[in-house]
This record gives sequence, C-alpha cells and structure tokens, in this order.
Amino acid sequence: MLVSYVRSFAPRTARSCATARPPTNPNATAPKMVKFRVYRYSPNDANHSDAVPPRMQEYEIDVNKCGPMVLDALLYIHDNCDPTLSFRRACREGVCGSCAMNISGKNGLACLQRIDDNVSGGAVTVRPLPHFRVIKDLIADMTHFFEMYASVKPWLQHSPEEEKKQEKMLDAALAAGSTVKPTETRQSPEQRKKLDGLYECVLCGCCSGSCPSFWWSEDADRRFMGPSALLHTHRWLSDSRDAATEQRLDELRNDPFRAYKCHTILNCNAACPKHLDPAKSVHSVRNMLCESPVKHDE
Repeated sequence: MLVSYVRSFAPRTARSCATARPPTNPNATAPKMVKFRVYRYSPNDANHSDAVPPRMQEYEIDVNKCGPMVLDALLYIHDNCDPTLSFRRACREGVCGSCAMNISGKNGLACLQRIDDNVSGGAVTVRPLPHFRVIKDLIADMTHFFEMYASVKPWLQHSPEEEKKQEKMLDAALAAGSTVKPTETRQSPEQRKKLDGLYECVLCGCCSGSCPSFWWSEDADRRFMGPSALLHTHRWLSDSRDAATEQRLDELRNDPFRAYKCHTILNCNAACPKHLDPAKSVHSVRNMLCESPVKHDE
C-alpha cells in the first residue's frame, strides 16, 4: 500500500502570492488570475481557546505561474502563499490515488483535474472527500475505507494442498542450503481478460466518498463494504488463480449487509477518476452469491 506524502506543516511565515517567484512560463504575457476557495480546518486545535472553526479560505493566484492541474495550483499556494495548507499527494500521475478530494462539487484526483475545467462561479472550490472525518484541511481519515479493503483479503490464496506442497519444497531447499523458486500459477489470456476493469482501481476513495449507502453506515454499524471494496471483491472472485472463491462468498453470506446495502444510486460510477464500473461489480458479486450453492449444516 502506498504511503501518501503529506505536505509539510512547518510553521514558516506565509508569503504573499503577489511576491511569489517569477513566472515559469516565459511566454506568459499577462497574468491569468484564478480564485481558489479551499477548505481549512485543524481538529487538533479544537480544544484551544483561540481555535478557528472550519472555514473556506480564498486564494487568488496567477495560474500562468503553475501547471495546468488543480494539484499544481495547490502546490503553488502551499509553496508561495500559505505553507500551513495541508493535503496529500504522491505520484502526480493519477496512479497512487493520494490526492483525492472534492473539486467544484465533484470527487476526483487533483492531479487529473484541469484548473480551467473546474472554475465555477468565478472560483475553483476545493474540499476534502465528503463524509470522511477530517484530519487537517484537505486530508481525510481513510482508516475505515482501508479496513474494508483489508477485509477483502486482497491476495491470492492457495488450496491447503498447494500450501503444504510449497512448504515441503521450501523446507527441502532450506535443508539442502539452496533456494526454491515459487511455482507460478498460470492463467490463459481469456481468464486474464476477466480482470480488466477491476485491477486498475487506485484506492483513492472517490467512489466511496460519493456513496450515500457508505455514508449511512453508522459508526456502530459500519458493515457495508462500499463500492471500492466490493469492486476488489469482484476482482479476486474473478481470478482463476485464486482457490478461496467459496470461502470469500461464505464470508459475504455471513453478513448480507456487506454487499446488499447498495441501493444502486450509481454515484460511484460518476465519481471514479479511472472510469471503472463499481456498480457493475456490486451486481456481479450479488449474482455470484445467488448462483453459488449454499452449504447447509446436516
């Protein structure tokens, strides 16, 4: 799992945007000023007598001095206007999922959202992913999201017989002082094709942050897995190399709310920055549960 890079909280003196470094674009002839309204909040300061409540803070910058994406603007604001602004970022290529946030009313990755496409009402509005606890500013607490992902057991599971075979090979190799190359589980092109549209998920949380069914899973009853975790469930159920299909389905049957609390609102599909289809995966998982025979105790 990638560890998101968090922009420094160092309490340096904030510099005015007007005195920032000169334009990096030599062809820029006139400033192109764009306003950014950014959510600011530090819950850790809530007990202080001078604590500031959540607020929208406005910055106006010349976007000719930064890259074309919203993340470029946030980096520029942090480096030149306000070093206390906090957010996650890592790859800047839409691969890691770290910079997920709500931009002008829609969840997305800041590194993939162009500034010009998100100006609404004269400004770009940036908030953290909705319905997640805020750690600071644009940093959402993704703990529950990743707990649901971990519950999928997102790795290949071998049969007990195969596990014992691998253990014997390893023990024999260790006894002989040599190494053993793990046996590769092969897959046909047709079997591999079934994973397309599933493995590409970057775990950004945009879909789960847009899902009312995921919001409505209260703290005492947080059983619904959410669209992202169910998409990964579908991915492992569809993998021909995995030997734990029935065990995975049995775990879902033990608590039907894990999959069946979806109300097919379809916000997840609209929010996915990788253009995947989590709603279809939820439907497919339900079909697998219906088609798979249920074991009854004798």
